[in-house]
Amino acid sequence: MTMAFARTTVILLHIALSIAAIFAAIATAKAQDATPVVKLPVPTFADVAYGSDERHKLDLWQAAGAGARPLVVFIHGGGWHGGDKGDVPPKLVALLLEHGISVASINYRFTKTARAPAPLYDAARAVRYLRTKAGEWKLDPAHFGGYGISAGGVSVLWLTYHDDLTDPKNADPVLRQSSRLQAAVGLSPPLCLEAPEIAKWIGPEVLKHPMIARAVGAGSGEEVVARYEEFGPLLHECSPLTHVSRDDPAVLLSFPRIDPLPATTPGSAIHHAVFGQKLKERTDSLGIGCILRIEDRAAPDQPTPEEFLLRQLKP
Repeated sequence: MTMAFARTTVILLHIALSIAAIFAAIATAKAQDATPVVKLPVPTFADVAYGSDERHKLDLWQAAGAGARPLVVFIHGGGWHGGDKGDVPPKLVALLLEHGISVASINYRFTKTARAPAPLYDAARAVRYLRTKAGEWKLDPAHFGGYGISAGGVSVLWLTYHDDLTDPKNADPVLRQSSRLQAAVGLSPPLCLEAPEIAKWIGPEVLKHPMIARAVGAGSGEEVVARYEEFGPLLHECSPLTHVSRDDPAVLLSFPRIDPLPATTPGSAIHHAVFGQKLKERTDSLGIGCILRIEDRAAPDQPTPEEFLLRQLKP
């Protein structure tokens, strides 16, 4: 009995050790697979007012190094109806700071309280305000770039392509500054808001997304189309695609994939890669730079959005 008990004890011990080894291996695999969490650093300057509205606030992360640093202005998405400057990706901030580029992230008025083009002109004011702080915050006003997601990408590309809003004789020193960006990245931006035209490109689902109707204060996309004589000029003005000209800088557009057409949901419609294709056709016809990056088929020699900004903004 004693020997049998001993053998049983040994077997149970081996089983216990095997189970422990399995759990240890699982824990090790999880630790190896886990991606380190990057937290958003505390801004050098937080909640700085760049205008009179409560939404006119920005944060700035100042890059280390001697001399004036390039700047990337991040504009969050949310259909011009939601979102916050705190949505800036922590990894983007960390990478740019590591390479000596300062970062700003802005809030702006939403179309539920201030119809378009308010979000666009707020973004322009933020850029112009940042130029007034160039000396104090060690920014290089000749190397300002933008990075925007969805509706934020519309704002970034609008600033890049729209004629400069500078008003040298204005009493407001902010408005005497340039509104232009020297490089831009847009992630899935709907670069044309002209409802009847984009419905032809993408299908009727694009009219069901609320961004365009909210921008002009309409109740639906169908109402926008029905009242297009009234709303059309404003939507034309707010569309980056309509402002592209030969003197514009290079941009990069990123879309996750090219979905089938017509689009089957409002979300896929308003973020469809056909917007990028239409912009690429326009820039190619003018001989100016535009990289259209489709993430699920990106060529090895295509830069990532972050690499593109580093190439364009580093003196």
